[in-house]
Parts: sequence; C-alpha cells; structure tokens
Amino acid sequence: MNSPAHMQDSVNRWLRDFEAALAAKPGSALSALFTPDAYWRDLMAFTGSVITFSQVDAIAQCLRDKADAVQAVHFETDYRFTPPAQLMRGGQTFTEAFFRFETRLAYGKGIVRLQVDGSDATASRAANLFTCVDQLKSHPETVDRLRPDGQAYSRDFTGPNWLDMRQLEAEYRERDPEVLVVGMGQAGLATAARLRQLGVDTLVIDRQQRVGDNWRKRYHALTLHNQAHVNHLPYMHFPPNWPRYIPKDKLANWFESYADAMEINHWLETELVKADYDRHNARWQVELRQAGQTTRRITARHIVMATSTSGIPHLPTIAGMENFAGQVLHSSQYGSAAAYKGKRVAVLGTGTSGHDIAQDLYSNGVDVTIVQRSPTLVVNIEPSAQLPYELYNEGRSLEECDLIAASMPLPLFEQSHKILAGRSLELDKDLLQKLEAAGFQVNHSYDKGWQFMYLERGGGYYFNVGCSELIAEKKIPVMAFSHIDAFHARGVMLRNGSTRQFDAMVLATGYKGQQYSVEKYFGAEVAQRVGAVWGFDMRRLELNNMWCETPQPGLWFIAGSFAQCRIYSKYLALQIRQGLSAAV
Repeated sequence: MNSPAHMQDSVNRWLRDFEAALAAKPGSALSALFTPDAYWRDLMAFTGSVITFSQVDAIAQCLRDKADAVQAVHFETDYRFTPPAQLMRGGQTFTEAFFRFETRLAYGKGIVRLQVDGSDATASRAANLFTCVDQLKSHPETVDRLRPDGQAYSRDFTGPNWLDMRQLEAEYRERDPEVLVVGMGQAGLATAARLRQLGVDTLVIDRQQRVGDNWRKRYHALTLHNQAHVNHLPYMHFPPNWPRYIPKDKLANWFESYADAMEINHWLETELVKADYDRHNARWQVELRQAGQTTRRITARHIVMATSTSGIPHLPTIAGMENFAGQVLHSSQYGSAAAYKGKRVAVLGTGTSGHDIAQDLYSNGVDVTIVQRSPTLVVNIEPSAQLPYELYNEGRSLEECDLIAASMPLPLFEQSHKILAGRSLELDKDLLQKLEAAGFQVNHSYDKGWQFMYLERGGGYYFNVGCSELIAEKKIPVMAFSHIDAFHARGVMLRNGSTRQFDAMVLATGYKGQQYSVEKYFGAEVAQRVGAVWGFDMRRLELNNMWCETPQPGLWFIAGSFAQCRIYSKYLALQIRQGLSAAV
C-alpha cells in the first residue's frame, strides 16, 4: 500500500513515536525507529553544529544525550511543503516527508525518509533523518515580519536622514563590529545579509575598489555555468527577466545593488594584515590595511573567512619555464584576447578557466594551443552540467529545494552523483570519443561527477560551452605537457625534437585552498589547530571546517557555489547569533 493516506499515516506514526522516544530516552525505543545503517544530519537543532551521524547506535546515543537540554517537542508534518511522497533518492526508494518541531531555544524543520517493511505502517523505520534550526526564539529574522520602524525611519526634518545614518553606521568611529567578514563575493554577502537580519553588527572588508570586482575583473567572456534560478542570494531573487546564464558584469552590478539594498556595512580597498586571538576576552585583535596604506585596528568576537575555496592563485614550479622570455601570467590576470592579437599563446591547464580562455583567444583570431597536464573530466553545459540541479526544476519552492539539498547525508549524496555521472557519460559519449581522437585525455577514472570533484578537489573539470568542439576539430591544438622536453626563450622543445614557438603562456593552474591563508593571517599555531579547510572529514561526514566553528574559537569559513552559500550562510549566522546570545 503506497497511497497518500497510507504514507501520511506512516509518517505521523513515526513522528509520534520519535517524540515519545525522545521524552522517554530508552535506547531501545530510539533504536527501533531507525534502520541499522541509518544516517542523521543535524544543522544546529540538537547538536548546535553541523554534523552527520551514521549507524543506529551512534544516532540513538546522541539523541539520548541531547534530549534533556534540547527539549524537542511538537513534531508534526509540515503541510507548507510537498506532502509525504514515495520517490527515489540516490537510487533508493523512500517515503519522504517534511516536518516541523520546536526546541527550548528554536523552531526547527526536518525531513525524514522512511524505509517501509511490507505494508504495515508500524514497521516504518527511518533510513535518513534531517533536522535543522529554522528560527531562534530569542532572535527571529526580521524579514517577513513587520517592517522596521522607529527613530531611524521617522521623518525628522532637523536630524540625520537614512543615508546619513547608514554612512555613520558603516564608519565604525566609536564602536567595533561583533563579526568581521573577510571577502565580499557571494559567500561574504550572503553571510553578512543573514547576520544583519539576526541583529548582529557585521562589517565586511574586501581589497577590491568596488563591490562585485571579484567577478567584474575576471576574463572578458566569463558567464556563469549554472542557471540563474539556482543561484539566488538570500532574501533577494534575481529579476525574472534575467538570462539563464548570468554574465559576469551583470552579476557584479547585482552584488553592488545587493550590498546597498541589504544595508551591508563594508569597507573597500581594505585588506586583513593579521589577527591575534585574545583568549581572556574572547576577541580578535585585528590589523587592517586600507587605501593609501592607512592602518586601522579593530576588535571582533568572530572572523568569517569568505575568500572562496580558491582565493590564492596556484603557481606551480615548472622546471625550465624561467628560460621562456615571453609573457607568463596566471589565468586570474587574464583580461581579454585584445592584448594578444597577432601573437601565439599557450594555455597551460584544461579546467574550465583554461578552456574558456583558449576559446576566447581562438574566437578573436589568436593562435592558441592548450597544454594538458592531466586527464580532465568534461561535461556538456547542457544538459549534463545541469543534472545536479534537476531538483530545482521540479516546480518546488526554492526553500523546499534548499532543504532537500541540505538534508542529503554524504553517502546518499555520493551515490546520487554516481548515478548522475553515469547519465552524463552516456549523454556526452560522442563528444568524449571525438576529444580522445584529437589527443585530448578524458578522465574516465572519476565516477562521482563534476560536483563531487569540486567538493573533494576544488576543480579538475570543464563545462563545455564550445571549446571541446574546437579541440575535437583540431582548430585548437592540444599538447600533452609530458611531451615537452624543455622550455627555451621562444617556446618549447618537444621530446620528438620539434619546437613550438609562443609569445605568451597563460597558467590556468587553479588556486590554493583557504587553508593556505590561515597561517598567513592567523599564524602557524592557529593553522595547525584548524587543520584542513574544504575536502571531506570522513569522521563527521561533512566538509572540513566549513559552516561551523573551527577548533579555533571565533574563526569560521564559508565558501562554495551560490546555492551552498545561500543555504549554509543561514546556519553559520544562526550559530554565531546563538553564541553571542549565550555569551551575554
């Protein structure tokens, strides 16, 4: 029996039994509600952090340990979302249902995926459980409530107006921020917007001259590779008349408008020099360098590093390249093909930036060769690259899609992407065969798909928007790096004795991860304490040190895609807000 009524009864019974077991706390009662190999992902609701538990015994133990302090009650199906339904996740069929509840400190949401034994609703057990905080009772978000009122918004003809007060607030003349956010891309903007709605005094700094320059100053032809409806920032969606794939300059201008509309306090042309943690006062002592080499010192309880997963250009030592007399630049320094008219350019690297730069050069009449150092995962921009976002095309609300995305435990998420990778491989097989015939090395050893590769490695793939066809047709020659014997002043000597001449070499060699900035700004001791940033922590089944407080008190990291920043900025901000409230 899989009727809607039967599924609803099954879910209601499970929620009642779960609430009763939490109140009673016997191990057997809680254990009986989960499959032996179940997963539970919690975003603050019970643990106060971001963590996933695997296996029924570990789940039951944590729930027992937290029950008295959390006081979770009033579990019920949340009818604001899709009713309980039977569907497939990660190749497995579940009854999936949204629910809500409350704890002593917060209102929560969740998703349960039941694995039903036979047709008896009493036999339903959870294979996946997801719980998260939605609103803190002490500090609800100000959005979707009564609009702000009071002196700041009254018509005082003798005092400062809104703009005067905004400028004064952002100057921090007589106070310091509670939170300092470093970086003003999507991660920093989303975090600052969330914190402001929770009443947390937050300052964002960025070394650029304008908000959005982190996109505006990238190569001329850049356009986002996933679609607009997946990439909204918190609280403000992109206008409905925008293109599916957003050009970099349009996005940069939106960032500028967003910062103004969300009243985000920020200092531009400002760099973090160093920060020292005062354990006694639980504050950071921060030194900043502003335009004109002015030094500004502030304190902050928390620092959020929002400098992306790949903020520092990776410039590998390539033996012999110092012999090349032409221009050598990293892809982050590349602007447009205009500067290379009539020149011969080698692009080293076959990730997305390498391909896009090579295509830009070729399309503008430049003689370009792409140099491949290792096999590359290639997926067509449509439909293959969009497969991980199919959920957002099902007619569900953005909030519902984000909850489902956040609810997926790592093993189920991995299995889902293996399935998507198989579909992608089948869809793109003709293109991949043509690439290999042209001498391009396709990565066939990685079976989890591009998004998982991003989470594990931060790169190593290309979204094809036309460059693969140019390579397959040999309009853009591909050279294996292993075929290079030596670099000389005018180019390279190949192992077969031939030479290739170049005027410039663009190193599309990627970026270093955030952990490389920790020692630079916070010192070796903090870097050692924090450890890896990004990549998977298989003990917690989460990304290393992302979206949760690190082993260094008061230090946080956020990075990732627009969707990841939109989703997890909420939980990062809630953790900071709750911590500030507890410290009062």
